[in-house]
Amino acid sequence: MLKVLRDWVQRYFSDEEAVVLAVFLVLGFTIVLTLGNMLAPVLAGLVLAFLMQGLVNLLERLRLPQGLAVWIVFTLFIGALALIICVLVPLLWQQLSALFQELPGMLGEWQSLLLLLPERYPHLVTDEQVLKAIEVTRSEIAKFGQWALTFSLSSLPLLVNVMIYLVLVPILVFFFLKDRLLIARWFSGYLPTERALMTEVWDEVNEQIANYIRGKVIEIVICGSVTYVAFVWLGLNYAALLALLVGLSVVVPYIGAVVVTVPVAMIALFQWGWSDQFIYLMVVYTVIQTLDGNVLVPLLFSEAVNLHPVAIICAVLLFGGLWGFWGVFFAIPLATLFKAVLDAWPKAGPPQALEH
Repeated sequence: MLKVLRDWVQRYFSDEEAVVLAVFLVLGFTIVLTLGNMLAPVLAGLVLAFLMQGLVNLLERLRLPQGLAVWIVFTLFIGALALIICVLVPLLWQQLSALFQELPGMLGEWQSLLLLLPERYPHLVTDEQVLKAIEVTRSEIAKFGQWALTFSLSSLPLLVNVMIYLVLVPILVFFFLKDRLLIARWFSGYLPTERALMTEVWDEVNEQIANYIRGKVIEIVICGSVTYVAFVWLGLNYAALLALLVGLSVVVPYIGAVVVTVPVAMIALFQWGWSDQFIYLMVVYTVIQTLDGNVLVPLLFSEAVNLHPVAIICAVLLFGGLWGFWGVFFAIPLATLFKAVLDAWPKAGPPQALEH
Protein backbone atom coordinates (compact mmCIF):
# COMPACT_ATOMS: atom_id res chain seq x y z
CA MET A 1 0.00 0.00 0.00
CA LEU A 2 2.80 2.40 0.91
CA LYS A 3 4.57 1.62 -2.35
CA VAL A 4 1.42 2.38 -4.36
CA LEU A 5 0.98 5.68 -2.51
CA ARG A 6 4.66 6.56 -2.96
CA ASP A 7 4.50 5.79 -6.69
CA TRP A 8 1.35 7.91 -7.03
CA VAL A 9 2.97 10.88 -5.26
CA GLN A 10 6.12 10.47 -7.32
CA ARG A 11 4.11 10.42 -10.52
CA TYR A 12 1.88 13.44 -9.92
CA PHE A 13 3.88 15.57 -7.45
CA SER A 14 7.44 15.15 -8.65
CA ASP A 15 7.33 18.66 -10.12
CA GLU A 16 7.96 21.45 -7.58
CA GLU A 17 5.63 23.81 -9.42
CA ALA A 18 2.84 21.24 -9.25
CA VAL A 19 3.22 21.07 -5.47
CA VAL A 20 3.09 24.87 -5.17
CA LEU A 21 -0.01 25.02 -7.40
CA ALA A 22 -1.71 22.34 -5.31
CA VAL A 23 -0.92 24.26 -2.12
CA PHE A 24 -2.34 27.48 -3.56
CA LEU A 25 -5.53 25.72 -4.70
CA VAL A 26 -6.09 24.06 -1.32
CA LEU A 27 -5.30 27.31 0.51
CA GLY A 28 -7.65 29.30 -1.72
CA PHE A 29 -10.59 26.95 -1.24
CA THR A 30 -9.92 26.76 2.50
CA ILE A 31 -9.98 30.54 2.80
CA VAL A 32 -13.23 30.80 0.85
CA LEU A 33 -14.91 28.04 2.88
CA THR A 34 -13.81 29.32 6.29
CA LEU A 35 -13.59 33.09 5.77
CA GLY A 36 -15.98 33.53 2.86
CA ASN A 37 -18.65 35.36 4.86
CA MET A 38 -16.18 37.87 6.29
CA LEU A 39 -14.44 38.42 2.94
CA ALA A 40 -17.67 38.51 0.93
CA PRO A 41 -17.37 42.24 -0.02
CA VAL A 42 -13.80 41.66 -1.21
CA LEU A 43 -14.81 38.63 -3.27
CA ALA A 44 -17.79 40.50 -4.73
CA GLY A 45 -15.60 43.45 -5.68
CA LEU A 46 -13.03 41.12 -7.23
CA VAL A 47 -15.66 39.38 -9.37
CA LEU A 48 -17.19 42.67 -10.53
CA ALA A 49 -13.77 44.07 -11.38
CA PHE A 50 -13.00 40.88 -13.30
CA LEU A 51 -16.23 41.34 -15.28
CA MET A 52 -15.44 44.95 -16.15
CA GLN A 53 -11.78 44.40 -16.96
CA GLY A 54 -12.68 43.39 -20.51
CA LEU A 55 -14.25 46.80 -21.15
CA VAL A 56 -11.20 48.53 -19.66
CA ASN A 57 -8.94 46.53 -21.98
CA LEU A 58 -11.14 47.47 -24.94
CA LEU A 59 -10.85 51.18 -24.14
CA GLU A 60 -7.10 50.84 -23.71
CA ARG A 61 -6.85 49.22 -27.15
CA LEU A 62 -8.61 52.33 -28.46
CA ARG A 63 -5.59 54.33 -27.24
CA LEU A 64 -7.25 55.71 -24.10
CA PRO A 65 -4.99 56.13 -21.05
CA GLN A 66 -5.38 53.43 -18.44
CA GLY A 67 -6.59 55.87 -15.77
CA LEU A 68 -9.21 57.42 -18.05
CA ALA A 69 -10.45 53.97 -19.15
CA VAL A 70 -10.85 52.93 -15.52
CA TRP A 71 -12.79 56.09 -14.66
CA ILE A 72 -15.13 55.67 -17.63
CA VAL A 73 -15.90 52.04 -16.79
CA PHE A 74 -16.29 52.81 -13.08
CA THR A 75 -18.70 55.68 -13.89
CA LEU A 76 -20.79 53.32 -16.03
CA PHE A 77 -20.81 50.82 -13.16
CA ILE A 78 -21.99 53.45 -10.65
CA GLY A 79 -24.68 54.60 -13.10
CA ALA A 80 -25.95 51.03 -13.58
CA LEU A 81 -25.93 50.48 -9.81
CA ALA A 82 -27.91 53.69 -9.23
CA LEU A 83 -30.42 52.65 -11.91
CA ILE A 84 -30.93 49.28 -10.24
CA ILE A 85 -31.38 50.82 -6.79
CA CYS A 86 -33.66 53.68 -7.85
CA VAL A 87 -35.77 51.96 -10.53
CA LEU A 88 -35.57 48.18 -10.49
CA VAL A 89 -35.60 47.50 -6.74
CA PRO A 90 -38.71 49.65 -5.97
CA LEU A 91 -40.56 48.06 -8.90
CA LEU A 92 -39.71 44.55 -7.71
CA TRP A 93 -40.65 45.39 -4.13
CA GLN A 94 -44.00 46.78 -5.24
CA GLN A 95 -44.83 43.69 -7.27
CA LEU A 96 -43.65 41.35 -4.51
CA SER A 97 -45.90 43.11 -1.97
CA ALA A 98 -48.86 42.87 -4.35
CA LEU A 99 -48.14 39.17 -4.89
CA PHE A 100 -48.19 38.48 -1.13
CA GLN A 101 -51.54 40.28 -0.85
CA GLU A 102 -53.10 38.22 -3.64
CA LEU A 103 -51.52 34.92 -2.60
CA PRO A 104 -54.51 33.71 -0.47
CA GLY A 105 -56.87 34.27 -3.41
CA MET A 106 -54.51 32.46 -5.75
CA LEU A 107 -54.33 29.50 -3.39
CA GLY A 108 -58.10 29.30 -3.24
CA GLU A 109 -58.33 29.40 -7.04
CA TRP A 110 -55.68 26.71 -7.46
CA GLN A 111 -57.41 24.55 -4.83
CA SER A 112 -60.69 24.79 -6.73
CA LEU A 113 -58.96 23.77 -9.97
CA LEU A 114 -57.26 20.83 -8.26
CA LEU A 115 -60.55 19.60 -6.77
CA LEU A 116 -62.01 19.41 -10.29
CA LEU A 117 -59.31 17.03 -11.50
CA PRO A 118 -60.80 13.83 -9.92
CA GLU A 119 -64.14 14.55 -11.63
CA ARG A 120 -62.58 15.07 -15.05
CA TYR A 121 -59.87 12.40 -14.84
CA PRO A 122 -61.09 9.79 -12.31
CA HIS A 123 -58.76 7.11 -13.67
CA LEU A 124 -55.64 9.28 -13.28
CA VAL A 125 -56.25 11.38 -10.15
CA THR A 126 -58.07 10.46 -6.93
CA ASP A 127 -59.56 12.65 -4.21
CA GLU A 128 -56.99 11.40 -1.70
CA GLN A 129 -54.09 12.46 -3.95
CA VAL A 130 -55.55 15.94 -4.44
CA LEU A 131 -56.21 16.43 -0.71
CA LYS A 132 -52.70 15.26 0.11
CA ALA A 133 -51.23 17.67 -2.45
CA ILE A 134 -53.27 20.55 -0.97
CA GLU A 135 -52.12 19.63 2.54
CA VAL A 136 -48.47 19.54 1.49
CA THR A 137 -48.86 22.90 -0.27
CA ARG A 138 -50.40 24.50 2.81
CA SER A 139 -47.61 23.13 4.98
CA GLU A 140 -44.93 24.55 2.69
CA ILE A 141 -46.68 27.93 2.54
CA ALA A 142 -46.88 27.99 6.34
CA LYS A 143 -43.13 27.35 6.51
CA PHE A 144 -42.56 30.13 4.01
CA GLY A 145 -44.72 32.47 6.10
CA GLN A 146 -42.66 31.72 9.19
CA TRP A 147 -39.47 32.38 7.23
CA ALA A 148 -40.89 35.68 5.94
CA LEU A 149 -41.78 36.73 9.49
CA THR A 150 -38.31 35.84 10.75
CA PHE A 151 -36.79 37.65 7.80
CA SER A 152 -38.79 40.80 8.51
CA LEU A 153 -37.80 40.75 12.20
CA SER A 154 -34.12 40.49 11.27
CA SER A 155 -34.27 43.05 8.46
CA LEU A 156 -32.26 45.70 10.35
CA PRO A 157 -28.99 43.72 10.32
CA LEU A 158 -29.68 42.91 6.67
CA LEU A 159 -30.06 46.60 5.85
CA VAL A 160 -26.77 47.30 7.63
CA ASN A 161 -25.07 44.60 5.54
CA VAL A 162 -26.57 46.03 2.35
CA MET A 163 -25.27 49.49 3.22
CA ILE A 164 -21.83 48.06 3.90
CA TYR A 165 -21.87 46.35 0.50
CA LEU A 166 -23.05 49.53 -1.25
CA VAL A 167 -20.12 51.46 0.23
CA LEU A 168 -17.30 48.92 0.25
CA VAL A 169 -17.88 47.04 -3.00
CA PRO A 170 -17.67 50.09 -5.35
CA ILE A 171 -14.50 51.24 -3.56
CA LEU A 172 -12.94 47.79 -3.92
CA VAL A 173 -13.99 47.58 -7.58
CA PHE A 174 -12.28 50.89 -8.31
CA PHE A 175 -9.00 49.90 -6.68
CA PHE A 176 -9.01 46.43 -8.24
CA LEU A 177 -9.38 48.07 -11.67
CA LYS A 178 -6.92 50.89 -11.00
CA ASP A 179 -4.15 48.90 -9.31
CA ARG A 180 -4.58 45.51 -10.99
CA LEU A 181 -0.97 45.47 -12.27
CA LEU A 182 0.40 46.44 -8.85
CA ILE A 183 -1.66 43.71 -7.15
CA ALA A 184 -0.61 41.16 -9.78
CA ARG A 185 3.08 41.98 -9.28
CA TRP A 186 2.71 41.69 -5.51
CA PHE A 187 1.00 38.32 -5.80
CA SER A 188 3.49 36.98 -8.38
CA GLY A 189 6.30 37.76 -5.95
CA TYR A 190 5.18 34.76 -3.88
CA LEU A 191 5.19 32.40 -6.86
CA PRO A 192 8.13 30.38 -8.19
CA THR A 193 10.32 32.05 -10.79
CA GLU A 194 9.72 29.20 -13.21
CA ARG A 195 5.95 28.87 -13.45
CA ALA A 196 5.16 27.48 -16.87
CA LEU A 197 2.45 25.19 -15.43
CA MET A 198 0.72 28.02 -13.56
CA THR A 199 0.91 30.25 -16.63
CA GLU A 200 -0.66 27.56 -18.79
CA VAL A 201 -3.46 26.96 -16.31
CA TRP A 202 -4.08 30.68 -15.78
CA ASP A 203 -4.21 31.46 -19.51
CA GLU A 204 -6.81 28.78 -20.15
CA VAL A 205 -8.85 29.52 -17.04
CA ASN A 206 -8.71 33.30 -17.53
CA GLU A 207 -9.99 33.06 -21.09
CA GLN A 208 -12.71 30.51 -20.45
CA ILE A 209 -13.94 31.86 -17.11
CA ALA A 210 -13.93 35.47 -18.32
CA ASN A 211 -15.92 34.51 -21.40
CA TYR A 212 -18.32 32.41 -19.35
CA ILE A 213 -19.03 34.93 -16.59
CA ARG A 214 -19.40 37.89 -18.94
CA GLY A 215 -21.50 35.80 -21.29
CA LYS A 216 -23.70 34.61 -18.44
CA VAL A 217 -24.29 38.18 -17.21
CA ILE A 218 -25.20 39.24 -20.76
CA GLU A 219 -27.52 36.23 -21.05
CA ILE A 220 -29.26 37.13 -17.77
CA VAL A 221 -29.80 40.72 -18.92
CA ILE A 222 -31.04 39.75 -22.40
CA CYS A 223 -33.36 36.97 -21.21
CA GLY A 224 -34.75 39.06 -18.39
CA SER A 225 -35.29 42.13 -20.58
CA VAL A 226 -36.91 40.25 -23.48
CA THR A 227 -39.13 38.31 -21.08
CA TYR A 228 -40.18 41.51 -19.30
CA VAL A 229 -41.14 43.18 -22.60
CA ALA A 230 -43.09 40.08 -23.68
CA PHE A 231 -44.93 39.76 -20.36
CA VAL A 232 -45.83 43.46 -20.31
CA TRP A 233 -47.01 43.26 -23.92
CA LEU A 234 -49.25 40.29 -23.05
CA GLY A 235 -50.50 42.00 -19.88
CA LEU A 236 -49.22 39.44 -17.36
CA ASN A 237 -49.24 40.51 -13.72
CA TYR A 238 -45.92 40.74 -11.85
CA ALA A 239 -44.02 40.98 -15.14
CA ALA A 240 -40.87 42.44 -13.59
CA LEU A 241 -40.74 39.86 -10.79
CA LEU A 242 -41.26 36.92 -13.15
CA ALA A 243 -38.81 38.33 -15.70
CA LEU A 244 -36.16 38.55 -12.96
CA LEU A 245 -36.78 34.88 -12.11
CA VAL A 246 -36.50 33.93 -15.78
CA GLY A 247 -33.25 35.88 -16.11
CA LEU A 248 -31.73 34.29 -13.01
CA SER A 249 -32.91 30.83 -14.08
CA VAL A 250 -30.23 30.70 -16.78
CA VAL A 251 -27.63 30.49 -14.00
CA VAL A 252 -28.65 26.87 -13.35
CA PRO A 253 -28.18 24.89 -16.60
CA TYR A 254 -30.96 22.47 -17.63
CA ILE A 255 -32.84 22.85 -14.32
CA GLY A 256 -33.51 26.58 -13.95
CA ALA A 257 -35.73 26.89 -17.02
CA VAL A 258 -37.91 23.98 -15.87
CA VAL A 259 -38.27 25.26 -12.30
CA VAL A 260 -39.13 28.85 -13.22
CA THR A 261 -41.84 27.67 -15.62
CA VAL A 262 -43.99 26.68 -12.63
CA PRO A 263 -44.57 30.19 -11.15
CA VAL A 264 -45.00 31.68 -14.63
CA ALA A 265 -47.68 29.12 -15.54
CA MET A 266 -49.43 29.31 -12.15
CA ILE A 267 -49.70 33.11 -12.13
CA ALA A 268 -50.89 33.13 -15.75
CA LEU A 269 -53.42 30.40 -14.95
CA PHE A 270 -54.75 32.36 -11.98
CA GLN A 271 -55.02 35.53 -14.06
CA TRP A 272 -56.60 34.12 -17.24
CA GLY A 273 -57.59 30.52 -16.54
CA TRP A 274 -57.54 28.01 -19.42
CA SER A 275 -57.99 30.74 -22.02
CA ASP A 276 -56.38 31.67 -25.31
CA GLN A 277 -54.35 34.35 -23.51
CA PHE A 278 -52.79 31.68 -21.31
CA ILE A 279 -51.85 29.63 -24.37
CA TYR A 280 -50.36 32.67 -26.10
CA LEU A 281 -48.23 33.42 -23.05
CA MET A 282 -46.90 29.86 -22.78
CA VAL A 283 -46.12 29.80 -26.52
CA VAL A 284 -44.18 33.09 -26.28
CA TYR A 285 -42.38 31.88 -23.15
CA THR A 286 -41.45 28.60 -24.89
CA VAL A 287 -40.10 30.53 -27.89
CA ILE A 288 -37.93 32.70 -25.59
CA GLN A 289 -36.51 29.64 -23.84
CA THR A 290 -35.89 27.88 -27.17
CA LEU A 291 -34.09 30.88 -28.65
CA ASP A 292 -32.01 31.21 -25.49
CA GLY A 293 -30.89 27.59 -25.54
CA ASN A 294 -30.36 27.20 -29.29
CA VAL A 295 -29.28 30.68 -30.46
CA LEU A 296 -28.13 32.92 -27.62
CA VAL A 297 -26.11 30.37 -25.63
CA PRO A 298 -24.09 29.08 -28.63
CA LEU A 299 -23.55 32.68 -29.77
CA LEU A 300 -22.27 33.88 -26.39
CA PHE A 301 -20.29 30.88 -25.25
CA SER A 302 -19.36 28.91 -28.38
CA GLU A 303 -16.57 26.60 -27.19
CA ALA A 304 -15.69 28.69 -24.13
CA VAL A 305 -16.80 25.93 -21.78
CA ASN A 306 -16.08 22.43 -23.00
CA LEU A 307 -17.66 20.35 -20.24
CA HIS A 308 -19.88 17.30 -20.39
CA PRO A 309 -23.48 17.88 -19.16
CA VAL A 310 -22.97 15.30 -16.40
CA ALA A 311 -19.91 17.24 -15.17
CA ILE A 312 -21.91 20.48 -15.24
CA ILE A 313 -24.78 19.02 -13.20
CA CYS A 314 -22.37 17.48 -10.67
CA ALA A 315 -20.55 20.82 -10.34
CA VAL A 316 -23.85 22.69 -9.78
CA LEU A 317 -24.91 20.22 -7.07
CA LEU A 318 -21.51 20.21 -5.34
CA PHE A 319 -20.67 23.91 -5.31
CA GLY A 320 -24.31 24.91 -4.83
CA GLY A 321 -24.39 22.78 -1.70
CA LEU A 322 -21.19 24.41 -0.45
CA TRP A 323 -21.83 28.09 -1.27
CA GLY A 324 -25.52 28.43 -2.13
CA PHE A 325 -26.48 30.76 -4.98
CA TRP A 326 -22.92 31.93 -5.63
CA GLY A 327 -21.76 28.34 -5.73
CA VAL A 328 -24.36 27.63 -8.41
CA PHE A 329 -23.33 30.74 -10.36
CA PHE A 330 -19.63 29.85 -10.26
CA ALA A 331 -20.08 26.09 -10.57
CA ILE A 332 -19.08 25.95 -14.24
CA PRO A 333 -16.08 28.31 -13.87
CA LEU A 334 -14.84 26.25 -10.91
CA ALA A 335 -15.33 23.03 -12.86
CA THR A 336 -13.42 24.64 -15.73
CA LEU A 337 -10.61 25.47 -13.29
CA PHE A 338 -10.37 21.85 -12.17
CA LYS A 339 -10.44 20.65 -15.78
CA ALA A 340 -7.65 23.06 -16.75
CA VAL A 341 -5.54 21.95 -13.79
CA LEU A 342 -6.04 18.28 -14.59
CA ASP A 343 -5.22 18.80 -18.29
CA ALA A 344 -2.04 20.77 -17.56
CA TRP A 345 -0.84 18.75 -14.56
CA PRO A 346 2.57 17.16 -15.18
CA LYS A 347 2.40 13.40 -15.24
CA ALA A 348 5.46 11.26 -15.05
CA GLY A 349 5.36 8.24 -17.26
CA PRO A 350 4.40 4.88 -15.77
CA PRO A 351 7.26 2.84 -14.37
CA GLN A 352 9.06 0.95 -17.12
CA ALA A 353 9.22 -2.82 -16.87
CA LEU A 354 12.70 -4.21 -16.37
CA GLU A 355 14.13 -5.93 -19.41
CA HIS A 356 15.43 -9.42 -18.93
